[in-house]
Amino acid sequence: MRLPIPKGSDVDDAVEREEMVAWHARSDGAVSFLSVVTGDLGVVRETVEAIDPVRSVEYAAIDDDTFYVYAELEATPADVALWETFEDRHVVVVPPVVYLDAGTVRLTVLGDPADLRAVVADFPDDVGVEIRRLSEHRHLAGSLAGRLTRRQLEAVRVAREVGYYEVPREGSLTEVAETLDCSESAASTLLRKGQRALVDAAFGR
Repeated sequence: MRLPIPKGSDVDDAVEREEMVAWHARSDGAVSFLSVVTGDLGVVRETVEAIDPVRSVEYAAIDDDTFYVYAELEATPADVALWETFEDRHVVVVPPVVYLDAGTVRLTVLGDPADLRAVVADFPDDVGVEIRRLSEHRHLAGSLAGRLTRRQLEAVRVAREVGYYEVPREGSLTEVAETLDCSESAASTLLRKGQRALVDAAFGR
C-alpha cells in the first residue's frame, strides 16, 4: 500500500518522503490510496507508470517539489498478510503512515492494550517491529490539532501576514509584537514554541 518502487531505481534518490494519508481496500482486490510525496514528480511519474500492479494513478502538484498521488493497485499477498493483522481487533491506524525509506514504515496505532500486543505478535515473520513509544494518545502525528495553543497559532499567523517568514524578511518581530499587543520577548517565545510544534508535526514526533 505504497508506491511499489523497485529497489535500486532512480526514484530512490528522487523521493525524500512519502506519507499515506488515506486508503481503502476494495472488494475487487484492489487497494486505493492517497499519499503526499516530497520529491521529483517527473521521475516518480516515469517509474510508477511502468509498474504492473498499478491500475491507475493521478498526480496533483502542491508546490515545486511536493505533490499528491492517488493510486489504485492490485493488492499483493504481502499487503494482505500485513493488513489482516489489524482486522477484527479494537485498534485504529492513525494517518499519516510515513514511509521513511524502501523498507521502513512508521505508523501510530491506537487501541486496547491486549489487542495492540496481539497485533505486534501476529505481524508476518519477515516484518520487524520496533516500538518507539507507548503512551496515552494526545495528538495526531503530523497534525497541528492540539499542538499549538490558540495564542501560538495566532502569533505564527500574524508573523506570516506581516512578512516575517519571507525571504528576504519583510516584517519584523516588532511588528508581530505590536499586532499581538505584547512585548517582543513574549512574541519571540510564542513564535519559537509554535515553530517547534510545526517542526515536530512535520517529522511525526
